[in-house]
Amino acid sequence: MDKRVNNNELGELCLLAGKIMLESGAETSRVEDTMMRIAGSFGINYPNSYVTPTGIIFSLCGTEQTKLAQISKRSTDLYKVIIVNSISRKISTGEISAEEAYSTLRKIEKGNLKYPKYVKVIAASIVSGFSLVMFNGEWKDFFPAFLAGGAGFLCVSYIHRLVDIKFFTEFVAALLVGLMSYFFKYIGFGNDLSNIIVASIMPLVPGLLITNSVRDLMAGHLVSGLSKGAEAVLTAFAIGAGVAIVFSLFK
Repeated sequence: MDKRVNNNELGELCLLAGKIMLESGAETSRVEDTMMRIAGSFGINYPNSYVTPTGIIFSLCGTEQTKLAQISKRSTDLYKVIIVNSISRKISTGEISAEEAYSTLRKIEKGNLKYPKYVKVIAASIVSGFSLVMFNGEWKDFFPAFLAGGAGFLCVSYIHRLVDIKFFTEFVAALLVGLMSYFFKYIGFGNDLSNIIVASIMPLVPGLLITNSVRDLMAGHLVSGLSKGAEAVLTAFAIGAGVAIVFSLFK
């Protein structure tokens, strides 16, 4: 691979790789490490980067133009993170050129590599059902949790299209889960209301946010760690508020 590449193009390549990873749920330390490795593969030994959950500032060196990428939407798509890491390794070993890597990353950025919605809903339902069993629930409550968990996840997916406020979508989804769980118990389809609700909200729990927050704090990225932790707390509060309303109305 030809190591001679325009610094502006190299900066765009590094920034695009970091942007895709951050939008797909990667932790801050992994994003910075990937950008540094790509730059180092082309002989840039001391690039500068500053990554937060809402933006990336990157410069190859002090005399080069600083580049900025705003991160307005974040989701969980670890497959994209894996692909970008794979491209980074191929760059390091000289398997692909900067132009090929940039072209591939552009396709990844625009492409939709997620599973179909029905697959994700079924997976969320299965997680909810078996979470109930894991919490020592009774098998006869499996299907109420299965249905409520899938409905809650589906609710998040569709309401988020209408209202771009994460707190609101998770609150409504938790409220729906609570109402469905109470309805199942009311008609005799379910038995243990608390276990059904706890199991059904498991697909909504911000596990990746909590994990990334702890990893960023341990790696010394205090701003990113605290901001992701705050986002996880707000998500947990929204879920708790939705469930609490159901209990306050029917208990």
